[in-house]
Amino acid sequence: MIGIAVERVAYTYPGGVRALDGIDLVVGAGETLAIIGQNGSGKSTLVRQLNGLLRPNEGRVLLDGSEVGKRHVAELARLVGLAFQDPDRQIFAGTVRAEVSFGPRNLGLRGAELDRQVAEALDSVGLAASAGENPYDLGYSRRKLLAIASVLAMRTPIVVLDEPTTGQDLRGVARVRAIVAALAGEGRTVITISHDMRFVAETFRRVVVMRAGRVVLDGTPATVFAEASWDVLASTYLEPPLAARVGARLGVGSTPTEASLVEALASRPRPT
Repeated sequence: MIGIAVERVAYTYPGGVRALDGIDLVVGAGETLAIIGQNGSGKSTLVRQLNGLLRPNEGRVLLDGSEVGKRHVAELARLVGLAFQDPDRQIFAGTVRAEVSFGPRNLGLRGAELDRQVAEALDSVGLAASAGENPYDLGYSRRKLLAIASVLAMRTPIVVLDEPTTGQDLRGVARVRAIVAALAGEGRTVITISHDMRFVAETFRRVVVMRAGRVVLDGTPATVFAEASWDVLASTYLEPPLAARVGARLGVGSTPTEASLVEALASRPRPT
């Protein structure tokens, strides 16, 4: 599998907005990493450096020791799969099956193996029965899942999911969590951008917080959502998940289990 190294990366858009300001970040192969921060903090700009959609103005990005800036986008597509925040910027084919087939077909896959990977990707997002439908006959939440399936079918060692739970109900969020767990179980690296703090805390082993193009916190969910970090989170207009706030109040930590919460509540003195 492939590790990622971001070394002093800066990026300024043509209009003059400096979106990244000297980012250093190492992501080990097989890690699950969530990147959080307010809109405009540089999250999407950062992940687009990984697959060559954007190239650093300063610094460099390495995949398995090889510099991204010296590789063609088509080559990088074999390594990094990115599901966009807005699925309608990604979807273009006439059927669900054709949409999911496009990526792996471009990578040279044909025949039974192509059919198998497409079927597995559609099944993982719950769209197997919709393979013949037009993508724009699907609702927004299902189009989000379709965009994810298109990336899964490519079987890249690095998978990036930009706001994957937007528009999803509880069942959809559970499905996305299962997808992340399955990818991690296969040893693949999973990176998400998300404003869903509960999803982040319950699904990812590492959390990076960005503000104004820089990393301001980096650690486990237990560390990042601990009460000691709340002021930094507030500076990025984020709040810890409800479980972290309740856990802090009850003294059971920032990522409490259901059992620990029940035990803490049971042990509290009852009002007389």
